[in-house]
Amino acid sequence: MLVVVTIIALFAALVGPRMFGQADKAKRTAARAQINSFMTALGAMKLDTGLFPPTELGLEAMRVKPEGATQWAGPYLPQEIPMDPWAHPYLYKFPGDHGDEPDIISLGADGQPGGEGINADIVSWSSQ
Repeated sequence: MLVVVTIIALFAALVGPRMFGQADKAKRTAARAQINSFMTALGAMKLDTGLFPPTELGLEAMRVKPEGATQWAGPYLPQEIPMDPWAHPYLYKFPGDHGDEPDIISLGADGQPGGEGINADIVSWSSQ
């Protein structure tokens, strides 16, 4: 019985860290996919209204018609705006600092700007 428990413990010690690494990678992939979905919906909204929503209205402007918006044909997202995979809100800024499109940011696992690895920001203006 002791041998079986030892084998299971060794297996868990070897496989466990790899499984957790894959979970972190999956969360980063999910955040990238959500940001891409937001950018597509924002593009559709801009085609209809002629502009992106300002920072003050944020991503919620894709779900609820902004006051004074003409030719708004939303909602542009079928569901409520989700939190990022680490349960932090996405940050939205327009005009953005990186071109003519809005900036959308997930702050990664630590919820703080910057960072490396799983704590690195996932941003709309880069595919990294």
